[in-house]
Amino acid sequence: MNNTEKKAVVLSSGGLDSTTVLAMARDAGFSLYSLSFAYGQRHDFELKASERVAAAMGVKRHLITRIDLTPIGGSALTDDIPVPKARDEAHMAAEIPVTYVPARNTIFLSYALAWAEVLSAWDIFIGVNAVDYSGYPDCRPEYIQAFETMANLATKATVEGRGRFRIHTPLIQLTKAQIIQAGVALGVDYAMTHSCYDPTDTGLACGTCDACILRKNGFLAAGVPDPTPYAP
Repeated sequence: MNNTEKKAVVLSSGGLDSTTVLAMARDAGFSLYSLSFAYGQRHDFELKASERVAAAMGVKRHLITRIDLTPIGGSALTDDIPVPKARDEAHMAAEIPVTYVPARNTIFLSYALAWAEVLSAWDIFIGVNAVDYSGYPDCRPEYIQAFETMANLATKATVEGRGRFRIHTPLIQLTKAQIIQAGVALGVDYAMTHSCYDPTDTGLACGTCDACILRKNGFLAAGVPDPTPYAP
């Protein structure tokens, strides 16, 4: 193996944001190691999308790790709770959405950190965003900084002085339109991505959940045609 290889572990959901982050990491010269999760979410279409994305992006290795958050529940994505529909962005931003999965980013980043330590990959990328509606507490800059501090205290590699981990959040202050424009400039084909929280049985996006509305509005504001197949 090339000891000078610059490696990055990138959290990949198969969605618009994480795919843009993969493209950004690739553009920055990183060898890509992408990590996705089967965590008990409502459907597996996003996992199929993550595999398409990994192949298209030339990822060196793509892992789908299985963890089960359904016994914990507490989210519309992992529990028998309706997915909110037909809300405007002001309504989405009024409170932390029920699509928040308890501690999900902490769990995902912990797995990414473990793999990064094994790979001696000092850079971890995650597509969190604090601008468009999010409201998720684990998407805030102060949370990311706290996790990075913890990562550099809690790992053998850093205690032994072999390196220092960095958590990269290149989208954190971008609007959805800016994210799409950045991805298009890097050659991202968004037709291979999946964002919908509540797709049909055949994988068509519902068009009315928060994720679909943000995606639609983002393409419209970016002036880019939306390639998403929506249900009638």
